[in-house]
Amino acid sequence: MSPLKVAVVGAGIGSQHIKAYQNLPDQFDLVALCDIDPAKASQVARDLNVREVVHDFRDLLTRTDVDVIDLCTPPYQHFDQLESGLKAGKHMICEKPLLGSLSEVDRLSDLVVESKKQVMPIFQYRFGHGLQKLKHLVDRKLTGEAFVFNVDVAWWRSEEYYRDKPWRGKRSTELGGALLSQAIHAVDMIFYILGPAKTVSAFTRTRVSPIDVEDCVAIAVELGDGSLGTISVTLGSITQISRHRFTFRRLTAESNTEPYSNSREPWSISPVDKASEAAITESLNDFKPQLEGYEGQFSRFFTALQDGGELPVTIDDARRSLEFIGAVYHSNESGERVDLPLGRQHPKYYGL
Repeated sequence: MSPLKVAVVGAGIGSQHIKAYQNLPDQFDLVALCDIDPAKASQVARDLNVREVVHDFRDLLTRTDVDVIDLCTPPYQHFDQLESGLKAGKHMICEKPLLGSLSEVDRLSDLVVESKKQVMPIFQYRFGHGLQKLKHLVDRKLTGEAFVFNVDVAWWRSEEYYRDKPWRGKRSTELGGALLSQAIHAVDMIFYILGPAKTVSAFTRTRVSPIDVEDCVAIAVELGDGSLGTISVTLGSITQISRHRFTFRRLTAESNTEPYSNSREPWSISPVDKASEAAITESLNDFKPQLEGYEGQFSRFFTALQDGGELPVTIDDARRSLEFIGAVYHSNESGERVDLPLGRQHPKYYGL
C-alpha cells in the first residue's frame, strides 16, 4: 500500500498532527494544510515545510490527491465537515471531541456505512507505553478484578487562553468545558483499561474563569465490572498534573504525573505477592512496544486500512466517552445519580 495522501484542516493542534505524519513518510504523504487564517497557515507551512496551503475546506473535497482529511477544527464544525468529507469519498480523522451529541454520533455511523469510508476519532493518549503495558496485563488476565481507580486532571488555562480563540469557553461552539475538551483523554484511558461506566454521580462548576462551560468537575462512578472510581478535574491548577491509579486484586498500577504525557512511561506496577510478580515480569518480557502518541495512532490507522482490521480508535470509543460526559452533565443538572447507557429518550441523547 502506497502512502496515504493527507490534508490537515486547522493550523493549531493540527501542527502536531503534521509533525506526526512527517515522521511516518512510508505511510503518509502530507499534501496540504487548510486554515481560514492565511497568515497563521502560511507561518505554520513555512515552519513545518508543508508544500501547499489552502483556505477553503470545500476545496479539499474534490481533489483526487487527497485520501484522508484530518479535522483539527472547532467542535461545532465537526459534523458538517465529517459528513461532507465522507460523501466526497474521503477517509476522515477528527480531533476530540468528535461531536456534541449521541444522535449525531449515530448519524455519523450510518454515514460511514453508506460511504464505505472510515472515520477515526483522536485519542492518542491511549498509546503511551505505560498504559499499553497495563492493557497488556489486563488482556492476559494477570491483574485480577479491578477494585477502584482514581484520576486527577489538574491543568491551567488562563483567561488569555479563551481570548486567543473566541470559540473556546462557549457552550455553542466548544460544546463543553474541562471534562469534554481536556479531560476526555483521561476518561478514554479509564474505559480503554476497564470498560464502560454503569452509574455516575457528579458536580460540575465554573470557578476559575468567566466562561460559559465548566472548569472544575468532581465525579463518582461505578463501572460495568463493579469497580468504583473518582475523577477530579480543574483548569485552575498552577502546578499541572495528570494521574491515573488503578487498584486490582493482583497489582496496583500508577502513572507518572506529567500533565500531557502521563500514559507514557514510567508507570509504577506493584504486584500483591511474589507469584504475581513473577507472572507479570514474564508477561512484560513479551511486550512489544509500538509507536506512541499521534504517530502511534496514525501508524495503526494506516495498518488497519491496509489489513482491513479494526481502527485503533473507533466511533464507538468516542461515543462511549461522550455518553459518559452527557451522564455527568445530567447528574449535575438534575442532582441525581444517572444510569448508563442513555437511551434515545434521554434528554442528553440529542445534546450534551
